[in-house]
Amino acid sequence: MNETDVSAHKQDRLSPDALSPDAHSIADQAMESRHDEDDRLRPEYVSAVRDAVDAGDIERARELVSPLHPADVADLIELTPVEERADIIAALGDLVGAEVLSELNDYVRDDLIDALEPQQLAELASELDTDDAVAIIEDMEEADQQAVLDAMEPEDRAAIESALSYPEESAGRLMQRDLIAVPPHMSVGQVIDYLRDNQSLTRDFWEIFVVDELHRPIGTCQLSWVMTCPRPISIADVMKREQTLIPVDMDQEEVALRFQKYALISAAVVDGAGRLVGMITVDDILHIVQEEAGEDILRLSGAGDGDINEPVLDSYKGRVRWLLSNLLTALLASTIIGIFQGTIEKMVALAALMPIVAGVGGNAGSQTMAVTVRALATNQITASNRLRTIWREIRVALLNGSTVAVVTGMGVALVFHNPLLGGVIASAMLVNIVTAGFAGAAVPLIFDRYDIDPAVASSIFVTMITDSMGFFAFLGLATVAGLTG
Repeated sequence: MNETDVSAHKQDRLSPDALSPDAHSIADQAMESRHDEDDRLRPEYVSAVRDAVDAGDIERARELVSPLHPADVADLIELTPVEERADIIAALGDLVGAEVLSELNDYVRDDLIDALEPQQLAELASELDTDDAVAIIEDMEEADQQAVLDAMEPEDRAAIESALSYPEESAGRLMQRDLIAVPPHMSVGQVIDYLRDNQSLTRDFWEIFVVDELHRPIGTCQLSWVMTCPRPISIADVMKREQTLIPVDMDQEEVALRFQKYALISAAVVDGAGRLVGMITVDDILHIVQEEAGEDILRLSGAGDGDINEPVLDSYKGRVRWLLSNLLTALLASTIIGIFQGTIEKMVALAALMPIVAGVGGNAGSQTMAVTVRALATNQITASNRLRTIWREIRVALLNGSTVAVVTGMGVALVFHNPLLGGVIASAMLVNIVTAGFAGAAVPLIFDRYDIDPAVASSIFVTMITDSMGFFAFLGLATVAGLTG
């Protein structure tokens, strides 16, 4: 959205003529009292809409909501308690349109879809770009999906069926089919006239694709170039021949990396024969980047989808298996502690200090693991630099371990008046942090090598290694040193 659109967007939402005095006051306060970084509706505003619906004052509720952008209407529905959402949606009626549906959280949208008839869904999907319509339809049950497709116009149905034929999370699912493509023999003036005379063409585009007789892209021309060049000049003379083409079956994460690497605003999507079949724009990529980053963070923590709108039982199933896995790693660590039970009995202070060694090692491993997983996700690590990456993290761990070991050792020696104990914990801390650095880098790389998602599987193994090594190194060194109380 450009600056003009943003300005108009704000004016539309806060227009004095759109609201009654009372409604305007509530809406105005709700909008203006936002924090700059907070893009959610104020609680007072949400409560005002809910109260109007509860009181049966549908006109007032619609008056309050009508100035909102579709994304804010989606926020309003999500911020409403689950048991009240049906009443809110029914009261708002046509204010909950296709754009609102595309902005809703997946779980909230699924609930709304279940309440709509196939014909209603077909009408809403027809109003959206193909990629947004596919996002709504693709997760439906096969029978419901077919019912919606049967209710659509043939042209819209064909576009969506074509998108659904591509793999999930691929460029084919992500792309838009509405684009501007012209042959190279047209002049700038002819292109301008073509755009003005054909009202059915898409209005959302940043560049024009130039294609040959087989509909293969041979260049692109930014809209600004077309508008500023003399009319007689051939479009082939002003187009940029170098372009980034996206294969239709490319994974959406790889598509996002290409947009980031080459600073793209839009890109052509081509099929196996090199023919232009769609385009992807940067607004779609922003959503993918946010989605993929969020998924990786949640996978590292074992929190499943991590969505506050996710059903309780689904959240339970997604998280409990990781907690049970962590239980197994904890049992391994406790077994190691049991082996050195005699040493701990001789010096009780060891029991108090053990969690420090394991905890700091665990944090060091998590740091390295997060850096490595991110580097894998952004293609910074390849077969050519894997070993170099592991060696780098070991060197960082050596520096971190030396610093933490010296500080910890001196502190323990002073507190317990036992230099030998200080030396033991310092040595154990160094060993565990270096081990954590190695494991935090090596474990994700090993999983990636065997096509296992490192974001999902790494955390449990790294935690197991750092906990076990921390206890083993500390208690083992204490045994060798012959520490006694």
